[in-house]
Amino acid sequence: MPSVKTNLFIALAIGGFVSAVLLAIEPLTDFAYLSLEWPGITAAYFFWGVIGGPTFIGIAISWVVNALIYGLGAFVVLSVLKVLREA
Repeated sequence: MPSVKTNLFIALAIGGFVSAVLLAIEPLTDFAYLSLEWPGITAAYFFWGVIGGPTFIGIAISWVVNALIYGLGAFVVLSVLKVLREA
């Protein structure tokens, strides 16, 4: 059974992948899945409002926040699956 640390790394990788896919398909889907990116977009919007930084940093912040949000969801799913396998 994978340890908690292993599950955390797997979950963060899954979150990063989901976030990258969402950013990549934006122009292809005419921003149809933009609602799935709201946590990251909100964080980037607050960053631009406070700092007024470049667009690249805002996109990076959006990607990181979305990766953490989706990674948390993946971690919960992996943890539940681990508990169910042990039972």
